[in-house]
Parts: sequence; C-alpha cells; structure tokens
Amino acid sequence: MGRLVVDVRTQVEETDSKPKSSDGEAQWHQMSMQLVSCPELKESVGLFQMPEHNAFGQAFRAYDAKDGERQACVEDLYRANHTHQTYDFGQAMRQKHLQFNKAVMSIWDCCELLNECVDDSDPDLEEPQIQHLLQTAEAIRLDYPDDTWFHLVGLIHDLGKVLLHPLFGEEPQYAVVGDTFPVGCAFDPAIVHTELFKDNPDTHNPQFSTKLGIYQEKCGLDNVVMSWGHDEYMYQVMKHNNTTLPPQALFVIRYHSFYALHQAGAYKHLLSETDHENLQWLEKFNKFDLYSKSKVRVDTDEVYPYYQSLIDKVH
Repeated sequence: MGRLVVDVRTQVEETDSKPKSSDGEAQWHQMSMQLVSCPELKESVGLFQMPEHNAFGQAFRAYDAKDGERQACVEDLYRANHTHQTYDFGQAMRQKHLQFNKAVMSIWDCCELLNECVDDSDPDLEEPQIQHLLQTAEAIRLDYPDDTWFHLVGLIHDLGKVLLHPLFGEEPQYAVVGDTFPVGCAFDPAIVHTELFKDNPDTHNPQFSTKLGIYQEKCGLDNVVMSWGHDEYMYQVMKHNNTTLPPQALFVIRYHSFYALHQAGAYKHLLSETDHENLQWLEKFNKFDLYSKSKVRVDTDEVYPYYQSLIDKVH
C-alpha cells in the first residue's frame, strides 16, 4: 500500500499524470469490471435492506428524542457546534489544517486510527469509526457491485475524522463531526437543532443573516463556504493530491454530512447545474452511510484483501 503523505494525503489516488475527469471515470469503470469477481457478491446485488431502527432500537436521526445519555451527548455537541461554527471560524480552521504537514500514513492505517474515535454527534451508533466505514462500503457493494470507486468512497468518506486524534491536533468534536451547512448566509430551519444557533454571532450579523447572505443565486457549492469539519478536510486532502477519483466521488465526500440539502432539500437555490447532477450520487450514498450502521461488526480480516486491491489498483 502507498503512503498517505502530509496529513491523510491520498496518494492512493495519484498517478504520474493527472487524467481528465472523463478518463478518471473510465479508469474506475474498467477497474470495476476487473475487481468485482466474487459470485456471492454478484448474486446479492440490490439486497441491502434499510432497517427500521438504529442500533439503540430508535428511529434513525431521532434528534428530538429526550431519553438516554447518548441523546444528551449529541445535543451538547450540537450546542457547541452551532455556537462556534461561524464564517470566521471556518476560515481560521482552513488556514490551520490545510498546510498538509501533520503525518505520513497509509489509508488502512488511517482507517485503523479511527478505532480510537467515537463520533459524539451521531445518535445512531457508538461503535468505533472503522466499523462505520466498513459497514458503509460493504452495503454499497451489495447494490453497486460494478462501481468500485463507490466502494472506495464508502471506505474513505469519514477519514477526515482523524482531526479528533492527537496526531492531527485533537480538535474538539464540534470542529470535526456533525451535520454541515453553509456559513455566510442564514442558517436554514432544516438544519438539525436549528434552535441552538441563537448564540452564534453570525445569526446577528446583517451580512450573514439573509437567505443569500454573501452568495448569489445558483452560484454553485464550489463558491459556498461550508462549516468546517471532516467532510471539507478530506475533500481538500484529495484535491491537494490531484485525485483521479471521479467528480461525483469528491462531491459525495465533501457534502455527505450536508443533510439539510440532500435529505431536506434546503439551500437548492445555491446549486449549479453540475451540483444538481452530482446530487443524485449523494442521495444514493446517504442510504448506505445512514442505514448501514449496526452493532453487527464487519470482519476486518475478511474484507481487507478486497479493499486493499482497490487501493493498490490505482498505483
């Protein structure tokens, strides 16, 4: 396996010369046909079944539930997140973390590093993060056996959560996890625990408190500053390394926590035509990211060779 250089740098996605996006997609399609060779997997296409309840026997993303220590922990996280995630805070975090100078490690080592991290923003799961990565990736394999780039996205989509680890600065949970949202414009009511924005300074800033704020209609999400977190960090790491994964992979990684958009339909007035095209992949991914969470663990040793083959194939 290759090394992840300067933070969680995705050298797994680098080649001697960066192909055009269309070439990258063709490359991944070709790999899909070569790598998915397991008969049992092909027979199970489309068999991923979304459960009705999460690992705690409750509805998924039940942020209004009031019982249990887990729910109290989640609400505390969002109180801090919605208070501190301002436009200026996001810019400061980008300046701090986009120097790409923290560490050198392989993608799999980075996955295993997440064994030491639990996402306090998630009301549906308290398992080590590597299990969430594998559960997501394995669920995607069931329904999309030929889209191997999609499998790899499932594996790496949350690797930005290494920002929680001391090796990467041990940032507070509110600066790494939780739903993401645009800053620089009004906070939409569709954002989870929207009532907790009352103490956010941007709420009271006339420049940032209108529907469009500092943006223009249909400006495109590339021109929108999102709240800082693991989504944006991992996207920037991949972009910094001239990834050859297709554009829809980058879109999924960058906005998979933007639930106000892909689950509630908010902020669509900011989307470009390209954003609308990529949104379909984000909506597909959400099914696996959210509903694959389970206390039934994936056998890491059993699936490791397959994901290693995906990583090695792009060297």
